[in-house]
Amino acid sequence: MAGMAKMSAEHRATPLLRRISGNTSGTLGIFLLALAMGACRRTAQEPVTLSYLGWSQPDELPTSDPLAQRFTRETGIRVKHLPVPEISLSQLDLSRKLLHEGSSAPDVLSVDVIWAGVLQEDLIDLRPYLSAELPSLEPKLVPIFTVDGKLVSVPYQAQVGVLEYRTDLLREYGFDHPPTTWDELEKMAARIQAGEREKGNKDFWGYVWQGADAESLTCNALEWQVAEGGGQIIEDGRTISVNNPAAIRSWLRAKRWIGWISPPGVIAYRENDSMNAFDSGSAAFNRVWGGATGGVTIRPKGQSRLIHWRSSLPMGKTGYTSIPGGRGGQGGTLGGSGLAVSRHSAHPQEAIEFIRFLIRTQIQSNAEQDTVENLPAQPEIYDLGSALNSEKSDRRKSGVIARPSTMAGNAYEQVTRAYFGAVHSVLTGDSGAAEAAAELEKQLVKITGFKTGPPKT
Repeated sequence: MAGMAKMSAEHRATPLLRRISGNTSGTLGIFLLALAMGACRRTAQEPVTLSYLGWSQPDELPTSDPLAQRFTRETGIRVKHLPVPEISLSQLDLSRKLLHEGSSAPDVLSVDVIWAGVLQEDLIDLRPYLSAELPSLEPKLVPIFTVDGKLVSVPYQAQVGVLEYRTDLLREYGFDHPPTTWDELEKMAARIQAGEREKGNKDFWGYVWQGADAESLTCNALEWQVAEGGGQIIEDGRTISVNNPAAIRSWLRAKRWIGWISPPGVIAYRENDSMNAFDSGSAAFNRVWGGATGGVTIRPKGQSRLIHWRSSLPMGKTGYTSIPGGRGGQGGTLGGSGLAVSRHSAHPQEAIEFIRFLIRTQIQSNAEQDTVENLPAQPEIYDLGSALNSEKSDRRKSGVIARPSTMAGNAYEQVTRAYFGAVHSVLTGDSGAAEAAAELEKQLVKITGFKTGPPKT
């Protein structure tokens, strides 16, 4: 009987336990749902933060932060700038590492004009999203950032090599114009250097430039080589053109400068080093990057005029002119960067919106005022639209030289490392110029699979 009573009690309790259990589960479900909804509301209220791996140059205008702040005010989307190294190849290594790891950062990144082909697999095609802005971009810059029909980066900053000089010293030593040829530069640099040293400035040098074994040396040496008629490393017909007498002469000329009109330590100089020497009053001439006005490469009528932008220098004592030329012509190396979105970004739509904002801000700025006229003593040097008018343009007139990154594609990093390594070995005296040119030719043929050929004339 006692057993039956116990079973009866348990039987009567079972429905109650089930009801309690059911009610508890329902209550718990509602509680968890409420928590989830609350979390969603909190997440929705938290602003998106984009990470931006920005372009880094020693003389870059400090305009990115104010623009990012304005973008945040208008959209609520925050922008966090990630630190980047100074050197171009180091920037490439960092970008490639982050992209290949599939990291959600960066969302937006600056892509050097020469690295679009190297990074393109990890960048989204921006063409479908920026169709309204594309007609306002410099049409000859767009193909440089296009790989296999995919616009992997939007042209944003354009730069060209220019010559910076002391206008006061040129006048003092009887020169009424800056040098137009390397012969003239040597003559002016030597005279000014001798005069300044006689006045007690024993550490004064005529010409400073970037001679370290880095991408900046490729830019310098390419300008020397073109001026002498030695070609452009890889010609339009995909032929290697480094092993020729003109290219060898151009390297030997630069080697002669070292210890004569350029300091012995110039073989280790990067942009900051040469800029510091010039800015401190210890040099008459300096090879620098000239940039599009205010960092702008976009103009309503495709007129991207390139000037230098280092407004911190004394306007009455500093002038800018084209890179000197020679028997083969004249030209400054094309540089700059574009804006890209990582295909691993956690916020691709917001990243595209940020790029659209930057592009439209530039378009609006150019439409409202001609900023070139508002910069006194900052002369126009190159007209980018005219300079890039044709791939087969006469380089004696164009003034702009493109590095062979488009033709070399993914192999460009190997090409430039081989090139500046060979030139640097000549400058340091570790290799003879003729021997270095012959060995470089073999390396480039092996790297690219291209044939050898004469330099373009």
